[in-house]
Amino acid sequence: MTYLLAGDIGGTKTILRLLEGTSHQSLRTCFEATYASQAYVDLVPMVREFLQQAAGQTGQRLIPSVACFAIAGPVVANRSSLTNLAWFLEGDRLQAELHLTQVSLINDFEAVGYGVFGLAPEDLHPLQLGKPQAHAPVAVIGAGTGLGQGFALNLDGYPLVFASEGGHADFAPRSELEFQLLHYLLDKHQISRVSVERVVSGQGIVSLYQFLRDRQFAVESPPVAEAITGWERQSGLSHKTIDPGAVIASASAAGDPLCQKAMAMFVEAYGAEAGNLALKLLPYGGLYVAGGIAAKNLALMTAGDFMAALTHKGRVSSLLENVPVYIVLNPQVGLIGAGVKAASLITEA
Repeated sequence: MTYLLAGDIGGTKTILRLLEGTSHQSLRTCFEATYASQAYVDLVPMVREFLQQAAGQTGQRLIPSVACFAIAGPVVANRSSLTNLAWFLEGDRLQAELHLTQVSLINDFEAVGYGVFGLAPEDLHPLQLGKPQAHAPVAVIGAGTGLGQGFALNLDGYPLVFASEGGHADFAPRSELEFQLLHYLLDKHQISRVSVERVVSGQGIVSLYQFLRDRQFAVESPPVAEAITGWERQSGLSHKTIDPGAVIASASAAGDPLCQKAMAMFVEAYGAEAGNLALKLLPYGGLYVAGGIAAKNLALMTAGDFMAALTHKGRVSSLLENVPVYIVLNPQVGLIGAGVKAASLITEA
């Protein structure tokens, strides 16, 4: 039997999964556990504890040969210093100390790119069926804390994922209101350019709300005002107790006019940027919308404005009608992706 180790490492929690199989199409989960990341000085003692627990739970000693860990932070040359955790991880060191033949460290959004190849049909909500092409590029976009973008190729059943920094491309206004938003953000932050991530992200939702509030688009409701003001007071703190994007989304669903307009602008800007990515790649292998915001606001994402903005590309709009578009519903897509990547290491080991 061949066993693989996959992990999704965050500043707050780490999920480890032991898998059996040799290809991403046939992976089977043997054991999984979640740990508080801050409770460990390094990943190595956590993995050792995990393997001991797996042996106790399954009644047999399951030894992985390769591992892939998805990390919430930058990865350079198979090394990573985690953004919100005092760990410095090196693939070579982990390989030696855990007695593995190969260890791969990948960024968490790159893991999402691998993860879409391991999803089941029930993990996806189709927005447009399109006309899938087996060997065409696959695009991935995901708004969360930031705006992740990437693409992948399916090479004879083995996915190859490429990360990008597309979320830092320029925000392109499409209406008079969005031009006003652009100038508002330039003035508010005293900057010379605005990236699309400043609009299409969790922080972007807050920026849209603040813009509409300050332009007096509608009366601000006291509960939302209290939450946003409390969050603004926490500026500079590493750990905030308020998630303003979630407050705005919840109030929008409850009928708050100011929040509804903010979320409507967000969805349209999100769709427009997804369409920009699709134009650059022509991803007839599928365009996957990941990130927690899309799945948590499914009713808004499926109402029509997202796809209308995605396909509104002038004389080349028809090119996007054949692109399959899906919302990723499975929150563990990054962990799944780490498993998919680990499976590809078997042939390299």
